[in-house]
Amino acid sequence: MIRKCLLLSLFISTILSAAQASEPAPPAVDVQVVTDEADAVLAILAKRKAGEAVAEADWRRLFSSEGYVRLKKRDTGMGRPFEDSDFRGFVLSEELAARAGSLAETFAKWTKTDASGAARRALAYLPDGARIRAKIYPVIKPRDNSFVFEVKTDPAIFLYLDPAVTAEQFENTLTHELHHIGNGGSCPPAAVEAEISRLPKGVRTVLLWMGAFGEGLAMLAAAGGPDVHPHAVSKAADRERWDRDVARFPEDLRKIETFFQDVLAGRLDEEGARKTAASFYGETQGPWYTVGWKMATTIEKAFGRQRLVESFCDPRKLLAAYNDAARKDGTLPLWSEEVVKALAAGSPRIGSFLGAPAKVPRDTQVDRIARGAVRGDPGGLGSHPPRLRARPPSLGTRSPTLGNQPPTLGTRSPRLGARPPGLGDHSPRFRGRPPRLGTRSPTLGNQPPT
Repeated sequence: MIRKCLLLSLFISTILSAAQASEPAPPAVDVQVVTDEADAVLAILAKRKAGEAVAEADWRRLFSSEGYVRLKKRDTGMGRPFEDSDFRGFVLSEELAARAGSLAETFAKWTKTDASGAARRALAYLPDGARIRAKIYPVIKPRDNSFVFEVKTDPAIFLYLDPAVTAEQFENTLTHELHHIGNGGSCPPAAVEAEISRLPKGVRTVLLWMGAFGEGLAMLAAAGGPDVHPHAVSKAADRERWDRDVARFPEDLRKIETFFQDVLAGRLDEEGARKTAASFYGETQGPWYTVGWKMATTIEKAFGRQRLVESFCDPRKLLAAYNDAARKDGTLPLWSEEVVKALAAGSPRIGSFLGAPAKVPRDTQVDRIARGAVRGDPGGLGSHPPRLRARPPSLGTRSPTLGNQPPTLGTRSPRLGARPPGLGDHSPRFRGRPPRLGTRSPTLGNQPPT
């Protein structure tokens, strides 16, 4: 009897294992564009233009739409006032009525964008096995910010519908933001994250903030390659601004290096570290973007995309990979060997060559901010200037991005993450996130929560 039971148990186990093995793997790309909120607002605007009465059913359609419900959840969760009556007043305003035609035209163009295609372009700059799952909500709302939301559980990208943003810019921004989401779910690998968690506190903090360089990698992914200008579809003024900022690469690299040295040596208190790191997001796309992009393009041109992705996915390798590539170029500045070795080896004796450490509490706000940013929590760096400006790095800013707003992004789980800090709004891209160790932020702009 016992033998029969064992055989039956073995048989059932074999059948279940075979069934599990036969289940198809989840798709690498699962992206949906959810337009119900914008549809409902535009329907009300169309009725008003035609002189028809707006019925309560029209308002119920709007207030029960998935986009509106999640928008309200996000804002109230951040402590912002959000009442149906106020939103009703916004929809009935003369200012919005005057924009009805341009909003409808822009909405029609944006919704023709191949969102899955944008996700596939983002995947080209992610590790093998990465997945991108997200819902994209083009929304008509009072605040002109764009942002990412609930990246860990039900990833969402909210894009402020801005007639100033072309379909090409929208697609560029979308690719940027989707890269942040994919990077946040795949980098760093669990084994790398576990190793980093055992490193000295200063090293961990620097590695967390290095996730903001993911804004530069997302710029590269959105452009499609190192030989394509990251603002190819932007206005001439945006391209010129970017070129001027990239020309300051040597100077900006040194500024970030000094920041890393001060954190490693304990010379910055929590507030000082946060303010310094936040300043690198810039008003539109600061050094986290330009230095990150320059390092990424240099590595890819020298060693190919595989090493590029590997080095961004394990930030301990990033500065060394860039230095190797820069030496081949022969004209670019290098990161100091002290910083490179401290991050690569996690040396506990950082203070011996970086200066005397200051007294800083064990669990400083810097760590909490970095962790929040990495996870995309509202408690991270906050909002960022938008890319879509209307809105923020990444979905946002003026150029390939939509608009003008702060960072990343980013968002992600307790992992080190990739799209820059915080769940907040971002600027030219969704940039309000402190780093995931990967990019997101998730890329809308750079700013603290608004």
